[in-house]
Amino acid sequence: MNLVDSSGWLEYFADAPNANYFAKPIEDVNDLVVPSLCVFEVFKNILRQRDENSALHAIALMEQGLVINLDTPITLSAARLGLEFKLPLADSVILATARTNDAIIWTQDADFKSIPGVNFVPKKK
Repeated sequence: MNLVDSSGWLEYFADAPNANYFAKPIEDVNDLVVPSLCVFEVFKNILRQRDENSALHAIALMEQGLVINLDTPITLSAARLGLEFKLPLADSVILATARTNDAIIWTQDADFKSIPGVNFVPKKK
């Protein structure tokens, strides 16, 4: 399974320099898990930068994967992982969601750089 974090989704939707890196896991919807937190972050970002129709269109594409809601087991795992890896809340939830679903994280977020089970690519300017 694959999990693309919010930075990857936004890169893909903006057709930014790393968009192709994220295209393969995003377009393989049968092996894609999407944390509900990423839905929140992507919707909020696109809504702020563009408009509601664009944001809703992006979410419809994200929902082609399996959306995973934040539940108590993921929350507790996120708290543990956040302490272990010194991660902020959102990154902790993403990591816990990935681990709960045996998914590889695809990201350009440097907070994940040295964590096992993560495919990291530096953000291009």
